[in-house]
Amino acid sequence: MIYQLLFLKKGIKKVAGIIAAAIILSGCSSTKLAYRYADWGILLWIGEYIQLTDTQKTQLERDILSLQEWHCSTELPRYSEWLAELKQDVQSSNLPKDKVSYHQGQLFSFIPPLADQIQPAATHLLSSLSDEQIQALSDNIAENQAELEEEFLAESPEQTMQARAARAKKRIEHWLGSLNDDQTTTLEQWSYNRSRQTEIWLEGRRKWQQALLEVLERRKDTGFDGKIKYLIDNNNELRGSEYQDMLLESRSSLATLMTDILQEAEKQQLKHLLDRITALESDFNVLSCTEEKNPEQTADNTYSEIPLLSQSLILGF
Repeated sequence: MIYQLLFLKKGIKKVAGIIAAAIILSGCSSTKLAYRYADWGILLWIGEYIQLTDTQKTQLERDILSLQEWHCSTELPRYSEWLAELKQDVQSSNLPKDKVSYHQGQLFSFIPPLADQIQPAATHLLSSLSDEQIQALSDNIAENQAELEEEFLAESPEQTMQARAARAKKRIEHWLGSLNDDQTTTLEQWSYNRSRQTEIWLEGRRKWQQALLEVLERRKDTGFDGKIKYLIDNNNELRGSEYQDMLLESRSSLATLMTDILQEAEKQQLKHLLDRITALESDFNVLSCTEEKNPEQTADNTYSEIPLLSQSLILGF
């Protein structure tokens, strides 16, 4: 059972990596996608933040195996179909803004079904936490938030914008190769126009986490499962109106950014991107629902993109 748990966790993370790979075409920064939903990811992978009891681990394993069965049979075919369509558009250079926005919409459509399926497992686990575990979770959340603020917020707004552009350039170059001068100028202008986006994101993240901790204090009350569902389904609202306004504006601006960068792309850059997508496409074989594979053997190669996913979270902030 531990083997299957490890395989599923790697599999879902790999799907996230595949989604992140296409972000460059979707008009959505990987930060915006992953951090928007990474908060509720803590509800399922909370064992990476605090020590679980044997009973909690056993229940979580059962819930994840159920999630694996659904995910493999229902969602992986959708991802595969979309990735093939994305690859075709890159090959045909069919990447105007409306097509980029279309892929952006496809990308976001993958998230709600997974969020819905995670809720029962999250409720089982969170309702079982002790006071000591919740305190440890609170401490770890605060520490992580402080680390992010130190990493992403520079001494001045100008420095924050420059750092945001540098991070974005590094992530984009992983998928396209080195950017040319026109692309770099486009990217720097985009970052300058984002103003307080980083600060707003961090504040919204803090508000959502505080809402989670408040709900956990009432985990023994009737209706706890409904409160967890609300946290997941209404995560943007809980982050505040300024965050919601920023999210709406940034989605359009990011679509424009990626359209411009792709239109300025050179042939070798598009070939580089196709090679990346093709490599990710082949990784779906590792996520097969029917063929059993040793996760230790696949970790070094099939999941080599996972560290990049973590770094890619900062694109756009």
